Amino acid sequence: MSIDFLAIGALAAAILLIGVLAFLRKRKVDFGLRTIIALVFGVVLGIIFEGHTNYVRPIGTVYANVISAFVVPLLLFSVISSVTNLKNINKLKTIGVKSVGLLTSTTFIASTITIFLSLALGVGKGADITLPSDYEAKEVPEISQVIIDLFPKNFFSQASANTIVPVILFSLLIGIAVVALSAKDPQGVKPFKDFIDSASKIINTVITYIIEFTPYAVLALVANAVSNNGPGKLLPLLSVLIVAYLLCVIQTFGVNSLLIGAIAKLNPIKFFKHIWPAQVVAFTTQSSIGTIPVTDKCLRNAGVSESISSFVVPLGANVGMPGCAGIWPALLAVFAIHGLNIDYSAGQYFLLILITTLVSIGTVGVPGTATITATAVFAAAGLPIEIIVILAPISSIVDMARTATNVSAAAASTLIIAKNENELDLDKYNNFNDEKQKLIVE
Repeated sequence: MSIDFLAIGALAAAILLIGVLAFLRKRKVDFGLRTIIALVFGVVLGIIFEGHTNYVRPIGTVYANVISAFVVPLLLFSVISSVTNLKNINKLKTIGVKSVGLLTSTTFIASTITIFLSLALGVGKGADITLPSDYEAKEVPEISQVIIDLFPKNFFSQASANTIVPVILFSLLIGIAVVALSAKDPQGVKPFKDFIDSASKIINTVITYIIEFTPYAVLALVANAVSNNGPGKLLPLLSVLIVAYLLCVIQTFGVNSLLIGAIAKLNPIKFFKHIWPAQVVAFTTQSSIGTIPVTDKCLRNAGVSESISSFVVPLGANVGMPGCAGIWPALLAVFAIHGLNIDYSAGQYFLLILITTLVSIGTVGVPGTATITATAVFAAAGLPIEIIVILAPISSIVDMARTATNVSAAAASTLIIAKNENELDLDKYNNFNDEKQKLIVE
């Protein structure tokens, strides 16, 4: 067996750079700055050791796996705890309708902006597209199966697969039962309720410890992404990559700012200060579900009540998803339409926007969201599904921005609903405290 000395060198360099990051932490350098430095380290490492970061990758993968492992326990305990502390169970109905409506509207907005900007920039025009003949399309589940999969079936199998919506419904039912029994036998359910509240606090403390390792994981994850998608693969598709990032920036900072300012009447700059750690974790781990604990913690620190945050945040990791379900499928569609010179009317573009919005609900809980949504949209719109594989080399790089966009939209929706339901501590929100935010990551 041959020894890959370059891979060993990459690991040695990664360990050295992790040491630098640890030193910066001891010097009390800001978490956000350390994470940005780690990102730069990862890019440089990935370029220098292109194709040889297989020993570095586990550092990031282990982090992502560990934080994902605590998603279901966090949801189980925090949702039950939140429901049992609600004074009015009927409030759940209102929160649920508002959540789904606001989350899906972000996808509609994202898809609309993507279509207009992509057409204006001429994305795909002049592209030399050769459709692959050996492409196997991703299977899109039937709508009836999607609906069935939303509900609890086998808690342990669904929990192990991180299928979040059934876990939320399972937790809601238990919480409602506890509230109902509390009116008849308060002493009988008190031990269970105390256990749930205590367990919720313990899980949150563990997550705080895990998040502390984010900069080190960022270095490894970014290095591996850059290493596996080097300049040779990325340069021909650089224009699409740039447009994708531009759209994600517009959606994340532009659209969310307008929604927060117009609907919630709040200062959006403070919002972005509060959720910065969640955006960093989302960008680097490329996992909306894995980022749930961090997003939840950031929003609670911003003054959002536990009852709102523990319900809307995990829902936003499965419904809406403007990055994966709005921007990416619409951008690929315009690329295909221009690249293959397909005649497309204004009515068809509008239908395309509606399809992306519906698909963002129809693919709830399905792994590989971006690919599945793109496949579903292309199939429904009559576009060649094979085009998806052509953009595969940049998909993982774009996924960083897509995930951050999804998480930011879910956080913004949670904040807006909390404000609307009078479940937001305005003093906490307006008086941003750097020291309190550091408690999230240190």
